[in-house]
Amino acid sequence: MSTVLQHYNHLHQIPELGFQEHQTAAYIANELEKAGYKVTRNINNTTGIVAEYDSGKPGPVLALRADMDALGHIIDGVHCARHTCGHDGHSSILLTAAEELIKEGNIKQGRLKLIFQPAEELGSGALAMIAGGAIDDVDMIIGLHLRPKDECPKGFASPAMFYSASTTVEVNIHGIPAHGARPHLGVNALDAAMMAIQAVNTIHLAPSLTYSVKATRCICDAGVTNAIPSKAYVCWDLRAPTNPAMDELKAKTLQAIKLSVEAIGAKADIEVSKEIPAAEIDNEVSQIITEAIVDVLGSEGLKDPIFTPGGEDFFNYPRERNVKAGFWGLGCDLTPGLHHPEMKFDLSALENGVKITKACALKVLG
Repeated sequence: MSTVLQHYNHLHQIPELGFQEHQTAAYIANELEKAGYKVTRNINNTTGIVAEYDSGKPGPVLALRADMDALGHIIDGVHCARHTCGHDGHSSILLTAAEELIKEGNIKQGRLKLIFQPAEELGSGALAMIAGGAIDDVDMIIGLHLRPKDECPKGFASPAMFYSASTTVEVNIHGIPAHGARPHLGVNALDAAMMAIQAVNTIHLAPSLTYSVKATRCICDAGVTNAIPSKAYVCWDLRAPTNPAMDELKAKTLQAIKLSVEAIGAKADIEVSKEIPAAEIDNEVSQIITEAIVDVLGSEGLKDPIFTPGGEDFFNYPRERNVKAGFWGLGCDLTPGLHHPEMKFDLSALENGVKITKACALKVLG
């Protein structure tokens, strides 16, 4: 019997936010050491883990990556961490596949590296692992993600996930406080925030591009109802299908915010706080994943490549280093959707994830 459900049930009960995955990382590292891997903990002074198996024979270096962090939610007024993006499933799949690969002894060449990455949801986990040298010697890297039911049902898998670029822009707007009876003496930060939001809403790229830019948070409070607020905070979420399109969208957004705020005498401190690149997928790696999916699920279980406006920090690996990358999606009847506080999926699909992961590894190193 596979250990995937055992691992999943444990990890699901200890959700931890990005760069705080201490229990999660300790459990995974201990299990990998038991299985016989050489494990390096605390990559780049984070909770990240790299485990390695060397076949002793010349060959490529293949990295398999899983993310570990949970999401932060406010549920019934309480801030909490909860696994609502399936990262506990990803880690369970990779951990189980790792155990079985070394136990079965079918790795005949090269080296296998397992990357358990923190802080995917923060958009900075992959960059931290890269800075820690996790993929400096890697030739090829493969990642996966559970998929919503309407996109890819259980019994199916997609060999290529084309994620969009995503960017977060955070702005602190500074006006001038005044009494509500004398607004001419102040500069209303709330007015400036509203003008910035409307200005950004007028941005257009080519109609053929599936892009979006929208305000997702606006906080402004003078503390009383009869005073002109002098400070406001606004956050924008940007999505674009390619990195050049994101460059254009970001430039237009920053300009719209700056000029609209300054038009009424306010000032904007603008920070681009998170940037995730669009997918860069290697055709050779996608072909390997395709063959692995067909081996496990049959040709009838092979879905077409999926294009999604979601973001995935995995694609920092090929962007920052010369490494071939592939990323696939696993059908698991996930509902009602990723990041929903009540997200759930068919746990039996994790077995398919283990089998496909192993098949990918053996096509490269077997």
